[in-house]
Amino acid sequence: MLAILAAAVAAAVPMPSIGQVNPEAKPAAAENTQSYKYEVYAGFAYTRLKQVNGSYSGLAGGKVTLTRDWGRFFQLSGSGDYYSVGLGHNNLVARGNPSVYSFMVAPGIHANLFERLSGQVFGEVGGEHTGGVNETPSLSFAGGFGGGLTYSLTNHLGIQLTGDRVGASFSLANNSSNLAYSTHRSWDARGTMGIVYRF
Repeated sequence: MLAILAAAVAAAVPMPSIGQVNPEAKPAAAENTQSYKYEVYAGFAYTRLKQVNGSYSGLAGGKVTLTRDWGRFFQLSGSGDYYSVGLGHNNLVARGNPSVYSFMVAPGIHANLFERLSGQVFGEVGGEHTGGVNETPSLSFAGGFGGGLTYSLTNHLGIQLTGDRVGASFSLANNSSNLAYSTHRSWDARGTMGIVYRF
């Protein structure tokens, strides 16, 4: 009797149901670890102004940088910045109307520090121009070093803070075109804050 009952149940249940098992859980979507070779930065910038005597103590402006990554750690950047808004020493009677702009090439090293936070250090060489104050010469070879931190908001966007120290040589006060050589080297600290976009 039991054998007949078991045969009846087996005939009533389809074979695919007997062999059915729970499907395996789908693997979690892998994080997007795609790396980008280029990044563009734009933001607010500040520089000390030691080379213009009797003027503002600093100037505010902007900076734009294009960076190319090579491998995991190395990068090369090209940047241009412009400063023209005077800050500090507002009590001086004749502050002039100084401006500074520079173009720099900067090889560097970058690495991930912790989760979304990465850091970089770099050296830089290029040229710097001081205008609006009738200095002779007004253009100087410049170079320096610096570093920065980047916090990634998404795979493409991040917030970046950088600081550097740039040395350049401009003329002494009241220099004339007959003495158009530069013996006055100044080291100016600069800082930037802005948005970086990777692509």
